[in-house]
Amino acid sequence: MSDATQDSVVITHDVGLHARPSVALTKLAKTFPSKIEIAATADGPWIDAKSIVKVMAMKAKQHSTLHIRAAGDGAAQAVAAIKQLVIDDFAGA
Repeated sequence: MSDATQDSVVITHDVGLHARPSVALTKLAKTFPSKIEIAATADGPWIDAKSIVKVMAMKAKQHSTLHIRAAGDGAAQAVAAIKQLVIDDFAGA
């Protein structure tokens, strides 16, 4: 994904990236037209942030780093919004 916007954030939610947080993340990702991917390490493997099955299978734990990247229309806004969702503890998910 060339010219991708990237950032990372530490997951503080007590159950990590599981059911409700995964749903919140994928719902938010689907609101953007850009291609959005997440990973547990900066080197990947990168997974589609719009796929609930793939996001839940990631099983990211509390205190792990979530790497986010996006390309296309609204990429910067998508990365910023997902980062803020994680910072906001998945809005109570």
